[in-house]
Amino acid sequence: MSLRLATFNVENLMMRFDFTGFRNQLRQDRVLKLFEVANEEDYKRLEAARVVASTDDTRQHSALAIADADADILCLQEVDNMAALSAFEYGYLFRMVGHGYRQKYLVEGNDSRGIDVAVMMREETRDGQKIEVVDIKSHAALTYRDLGLFNRELEATNQADDKIFKRDCLEMDLRIGGKPFTLYVVHLKSMSSPRDGMDGRTATMPVRTAEVKALRHIIENRFGKGHTADKRFAICGDMNDYQERVDVIGDRRSGYRFQPVGDLPSALDVLSHDGFVENPMQRREVMDRWTLYHARGPEEQHLCQLDYIWLSPALARANAGRLPEIVRAGQPFRTVFPPGQAVERYPRVGWDRPKASDHCPVVMTLDIA
Repeated sequence: MSLRLATFNVENLMMRFDFTGFRNQLRQDRVLKLFEVANEEDYKRLEAARVVASTDDTRQHSALAIADADADILCLQEVDNMAALSAFEYGYLFRMVGHGYRQKYLVEGNDSRGIDVAVMMREETRDGQKIEVVDIKSHAALTYRDLGLFNRELEATNQADDKIFKRDCLEMDLRIGGKPFTLYVVHLKSMSSPRDGMDGRTATMPVRTAEVKALRHIIENRFGKGHTADKRFAICGDMNDYQERVDVIGDRRSGYRFQPVGDLPSALDVLSHDGFVENPMQRREVMDRWTLYHARGPEEQHLCQLDYIWLSPALARANAGRLPEIVRAGQPFRTVFPPGQAVERYPRVGWDRPKASDHCPVVMTLDIA
């Protein structure tokens, strides 16, 4: 009996227009910076036209990527609300996969922009095993004080009674063909702009570290500390952190070379340092584990894994011969692929946009023993 499990940061699946860019230049789309906009009403009209004009292609690409993943259970990040998810499923996914994802789950979390984690699932696996939801729980209300996680590193940007999860940790108890399976869906704190002499990743790492400690606490509290190794659970989501990367050196004219950099300090060490869970992406070649291309011009380019399916030790053992798959056909043409990895992009994918997302879906077929 097998289950296809996927995670995908679908990138701003929104129902609302964001007009804050008129007053906050950091939130303004780059194309509108090319024009003089006289007043806020003109800005709103132009911004709405820009978004509507680009969204159809974007969501077709997102749906194609999801269809290619062909998952039984799909964990999503950056979803506005249930209405947005339903409209996307009916208007786009249905045209790709038919009556595939009738079960949809979303709980409003803590994100200031209103983007949430969500789960879509089939009623049965491809093998014909029933997928049942036993319970669903949000942990969005947990604070640093609740778990004793507040420390001096957090004081610069947080208070003791602030919420730990900047979006949520969604816990779902499922039965796959009658067998228990627990799923945790997260979207950790993003890497922000540099601050106090630190790069954005380093500056925000204490927040992500607290989130990962809280996630581990939730799992250990659920199954019993020291008793998780034989349990069947997975953690899916955009972790916004990495333990290694592939530096991309060069430019289009002179060509590129690729340099793996490993053993980087990471909030994710909390999960992996003692084998609490396994990242099966490590089974792939070091140059072929990336799910996102990051660039701030030729001087700062790298490929890294931000999107994860972490497996409990029991699940990892039961699936020791399986590899996760990465769907990269929705990546924009600006993404620099290492030699031998280039794929045929979806029709109408652009240099930077439209695209399926800045992230790639990750999917893995799991034996549920």
